[in-house]
Amino acid sequence: MNPMHTAWRGRHPWIVFAARRFARLVVLLSILVTASFGLMHLVPGDPVRAALGPEATAAQVAQRTSELGLDRPLPDQFLDYLSGLPAGDLGTSLVSGQRVGDIVVAGLPNTLTLAGLAFLVVVAVAVPVGLLAAIHTRGDRHRRGALAFTSGTGLLAVVPEFVLAAGLVATFAVGLRLVPVAGAGGPDSYVLPVLSLAAAPAAMLARIVRAEALRELGQDYVRTARAKRLPARLLYVRHVLPNALTSALTICGMLIPGLVMGTVLVEKVFAWPGLGSAITESVLQKDYPVAQAMVLLLGALVLTSNLVVDLVLARLDPRPALTEA
Repeated sequence: MNPMHTAWRGRHPWIVFAARRFARLVVLLSILVTASFGLMHLVPGDPVRAALGPEATAAQVAQRTSELGLDRPLPDQFLDYLSGLPAGDLGTSLVSGQRVGDIVVAGLPNTLTLAGLAFLVVVAVAVPVGLLAAIHTRGDRHRRGALAFTSGTGLLAVVPEFVLAAGLVATFAVGLRLVPVAGAGGPDSYVLPVLSLAAAPAAMLARIVRAEALRELGQDYVRTARAKRLPARLLYVRHVLPNALTSALTICGMLIPGLVMGTVLVEKVFAWPGLGSAITESVLQKDYPVAQAMVLLLGALVLTSNLVVDLVLARLDPRPALTEA
């Protein structure tokens, strides 16, 4: 091996790690593009017939099929699809005739806002709650509190988003009339959708943070710090929390895909003007270009978020980067 190349790798392990992760992302995106195209075309039924309705004649269906190029060989259709991706051309909706890119642009900001706010709530709630639970239940202290914490978070973690959403709507929107039932209006319209998305992930992450913090509280450096009478705030915030968060960040990377996918159901419950409605309607109507674009977009968001988490973790804990480099 070239000595200069070996020296460069030794000096810049994180860059090598990041380059490999980017290369892996490109490969996975290529697989995703191919799989999304293939799966949509394996769905039984005639999408043109579904778009034109049962009253359309065979001649009208054949003409529309020819106009859309759906009568061409599948490899040719795939090459046309690939050639349009760099320019953002995702095709045209079979049902509405809109450019798929316009549909994505209209709904993506609302979906990303909803998922992003839910993620912030998850982290802002789960990290301090998990740390405080660990501090107050370490050892044999407050067994009832520990039982209440594990039972409550365990129950909340298994409740599906759409069930929790329906319950929140019935209680706070219909019953108490504190927030809007549906739609995206003022800030109060975000409350129930965000809570529906964030509740289960926050419960799961709080359990992880508590478990990791309990492990850290049993380490020798904590006992040494206590013996030196280090203030509790410094001990917990500067020492225990950063070490516990390393594992928690890995869990956050696993939660992001769930939050993105959870928006599909939550948006449907709250009539949220995001990508959720477009996804469900495109699947039911066999609108291949729209469904294909949504699968590709959501998959790309998940893969990209995982890449970001990997890179952040590699900066915080360089051991994986050093191992791979």
